Amino acid sequence: MKYCEKDLVRIAKRENNTKRSYLVVNPLQGKHVPVSPSMALALFSNLAEELRGKYSGEKLLLIGFAETATAIGAQVAVSLETKYIQTTREVIADVDYLFFSEEHSHATEQKLVKDDIDKEIDDTDRIIFVEDEVTTGNTILNIINVLKKQYSKSLKYAVASLLNGMTNEYLETYKNEDIDLYYLVKTDHSRYGEIADSYTGNGQYYEINDFAKSKISVIDIEGYMNARRVVESKNYELACSKLSNKVIEHLGANYVDSVLVVGTEEFMFPALYIGKRLEEKGYKVRCHSTTRSPITVSKESDYPLHTGYALRSLYDSNRETFIYDIDHYDQVIVITDAKFADEQGLQTLIAALKIKNSKIKIYRWC
Repeated sequence: MKYCEKDLVRIAKRENNTKRSYLVVNPLQGKHVPVSPSMALALFSNLAEELRGKYSGEKLLLIGFAETATAIGAQVAVSLETKYIQTTREVIADVDYLFFSEEHSHATEQKLVKDDIDKEIDDTDRIIFVEDEVTTGNTILNIINVLKKQYSKSLKYAVASLLNGMTNEYLETYKNEDIDLYYLVKTDHSRYGEIADSYTGNGQYYEINDFAKSKISVIDIEGYMNARRVVESKNYELACSKLSNKVIEHLGANYVDSVLVVGTEEFMFPALYIGKRLEEKGYKVRCHSTTRSPITVSKESDYPLHTGYALRSLYDSNRETFIYDIDHYDQVIVITDAKFADEQGLQTLIAALKIKNSKIKIYRWC
């Protein structure tokens, strides 16, 4: 399928970010905007097709960027049957990291599990970085420089993104560095800041601080695979399939028509995968996830996000996270890999969901 800019680009205002005033919101990505999970995964699969057959004979490692490109990278890896790892901002016990920066982001620190890269480096010919959008390419150059300093092996590199907004200057830099670029849509960011500034920012905000505590029943499902560590994509998809089967089995025969599946921050792909399986069974499904991104909401019909909910993170109750445009559904499913050391994050998410929904099930992959 061919996509164009109007399919994949909506311009929003960033909140409290002086480095870049706008945010490109992709309505088909399944992150900020609720979307059919089948449409999201089909989009990611189309990106995989741009790479198919390009590096026959090479041993590939795909790296997806947290938080917004984790599901994109996972689906591209599944489609191409490669090894996969995502970057992360979370804490993983008993590992060393490779640190690099993402200058324009609200949360600049990124990291990779060094222990896993150490194990894979000698069995890797090329690393392919997977992103939702590339504008300068500086973040990827930062991590490549870290890899070059850390490892003596000469690696090849490529980048695959849904959107590419690089200027000729940045494109020339990548050409000189012999880094291949693949993308679905070429974008021009020159007017994005102006477009963002034209919106009033008069949407509905909810600060979920004073909430009535809910009695929470969390259903644990075993078989967890953590894509923050290197996984064989075929094994990862199989694990997600087993997870989906158990969630669907637990839902049982209770009739519902519309379902929302909510992922949490970096944990996006399993939510989309479950949502697609539910669609295949005839449910009307939408999927999106919580996010670290503070985005202005506005009432204009052409603005991508109209209602925002400020929450505590399921992973760290000292961190603020957000979810946008929650609608009414017959059933809401939250799927997470958070360990719930502190229940406050889950309580705030449930409080936000309960504004319009009464039937909510919480699943934890463990």
